[in-house]
Amino acid sequence: MNIQDHKKDFVAVIDFLKNDIAQLRTGRATAAMLDSVTVEAYGGQQSLKAVGTITVADAKSLTVEPWDKSLLQAIEKGVRDSGLGINPINDGRLIRLVLPELTSERRQELIKILHQKLEQARISTRKVREEIREAIGKEEKDKSITEDDKFRLQEELEKMVKEFNDEIKKIGEKKEAEITVV
Repeated sequence: MNIQDHKKDFVAVIDFLKNDIAQLRTGRATAAMLDSVTVEAYGGQQSLKAVGTITVADAKSLTVEPWDKSLLQAIEKGVRDSGLGINPINDGRLIRLVLPELTSERRQELIKILHQKLEQARISTRKVREEIREAIGKEEKDKSITEDDKFRLQEELEKMVKEFNDEIKKIGEKKEAEITVV
């Protein structure tokens, strides 16, 4: 057994975390903020990026240009109902989204959400660690590895888990700094 073979499982946790917290609103406009927005289009729910082009106009605003102009109302409604706290402006050609300033209460709320997402990532890391530990124990029981190998593998595993937990912490600190910057 090689611990490095399981590195991809930890990397998947980190990638999921990065995508998940990209949707948290900081002081700057990002297209990722709209990833969770769905629009009623063509008889079903579509993601916003599936029905139009999202561009960052400047640090505080985004524009959404639908490929089908008949979807302007649906996009406007989707953004309004998304819970992002953004009021869309429909100019007949595209939707403008001007981000209001974050209040200190909203910043604290976002930081709480961030901490929950970071804890979820740590929990996922622990789950991966437990699965690998079980596999190591099973291999020792089946006599495919020695007891010394088991302890060496567990030590390697703990070192890897610590690296990924440190990475999660760094990602969290960076995102928290983005949220708190006025």
